Amino acid sequence: MDTESKKLTRREFMGLSALGLTSLTILPGWIVNGVRTAPSDRVVVGYIGLGRQGVNNFHSLTQCPGVQIVAGCDVDSIKRERFVKLATEWQRAGRMVERCDTYEFYEDLLERDDIDAMVISTPDHWHALNTIHSLQARKDVYCEKPLTYTISESLAVTRAVRNNHRVLQVGSQQRSSKEFQTAIKMVREGAIGYVGEIRARIGEPPAPFDLPEEPVPNNLNFNQWLGPMTSPVVHYNSKMCPPIAYPELEEKGDWAVWRYYRETGNGFTGDWGAHHFDIAQAAIGMDGLGPVEFIPAGYNGTQWATMKYANGQVMKEQPYREDRPNAKGIHFEGTTGWIKVARGYIECSDPTLIARTEQTISGNKVGVGTYETSSPHMQNFIDSVRSRKEPIAPVEAGCSTGIICCLLNIAYELGRPVQWDPVTLSFIDDPEAQNHRLYWYEYRNPHVLPYWKR
Repeated sequence: MDTESKKLTRREFMGLSALGLTSLTILPGWIVNGVRTAPSDRVVVGYIGLGRQGVNNFHSLTQCPGVQIVAGCDVDSIKRERFVKLATEWQRAGRMVERCDTYEFYEDLLERDDIDAMVISTPDHWHALNTIHSLQARKDVYCEKPLTYTISESLAVTRAVRNNHRVLQVGSQQRSSKEFQTAIKMVREGAIGYVGEIRARIGEPPAPFDLPEEPVPNNLNFNQWLGPMTSPVVHYNSKMCPPIAYPELEEKGDWAVWRYYRETGNGFTGDWGAHHFDIAQAAIGMDGLGPVEFIPAGYNGTQWATMKYANGQVMKEQPYREDRPNAKGIHFEGTTGWIKVARGYIECSDPTLIARTEQTISGNKVGVGTYETSSPHMQNFIDSVRSRKEPIAPVEAGCSTGIICCLLNIAYELGRPVQWDPVTLSFIDDPEAQNHRLYWYEYRNPHVLPYWKR
């Protein structure tokens, strides 16, 4: 990939003329959710990553009028088969042309000129390359959170978005959720005074990879799943890539266990931190910036991992509710009151400002999968694709939140505080932190991170 190119280099032979794309683009208009959409207003979408979150994002996108889903990519052939089934059933119900092409290698998908936008739901270590190459191919991008696996990747993705003049929405759905929007608005408007402390319950940092090696199933290209990853200790285990079985075509294992190992993810820090740190940053006006010091739990008697801002504000990885110590949520402590917020729950110290609402299933998870498949966040992305305006979770917000998650994990692993300048995006006199793999690591050949020079 040429880092300066505005479009991917074409392969000598792609056979695009055989795809029958003309029939997908000359229809006089079609009805989705009761809304007739003109061909000129349609947004044509492809998918990279067809696992559980990819399916959730599919169901979210199909609630948005005027969207056409024409292709998907995954390294698992059974997941590709499932995606075709989902897509064609939806197309049939919407009286659309029943056609969904699938690819094992995402570069082949990106060669298509008929696709406007990509939805990326791959593991975190693939986010940067999937996103940057999509942007170079002139596609707008919806990328799952956390935006990237490392700090350098976040910076490279930001440059790629701005250099290619594309729309990017980070999949931080909470920004589009009513209870979180309410909390952000109240904090910004000073409803509880000056907020000096934030408690965000996130969970534990990642652990070293220790899963036993298992035979790779025939339906999975595990070498492609590894992609740019260089860690020699990572091998296939069914918990990493849960197998899906006939006839249900559903995963039979835990959800994305790779998230909870250092070599393949950023633990609960990157998983829930990408949600709750993101809301905290938005509420106190720190999008694009962040804390300057990161102190791990246990250092010199520190009970909770602590992040300090230059203006004196503090954010701690600490339970936000005494009655639910392990539930994930946020507590804003102001000079005149407090606000507590989580999925399906919001409460204020002054009930006259807002009535308490609470809908909980399994510790503040509202419904089973319903939160991930709700459509407002995806609709905001589609609206931005049409209008060319910034989405509610733009790349700079995702970049700063992802960097916070990486920095906290670096402090955890080093066992000491680290200082960071969010303006210059650099460590302060700390070569050890600067050389940490979560700042930058050399990709496995032939992969190269565009828009980045160490």
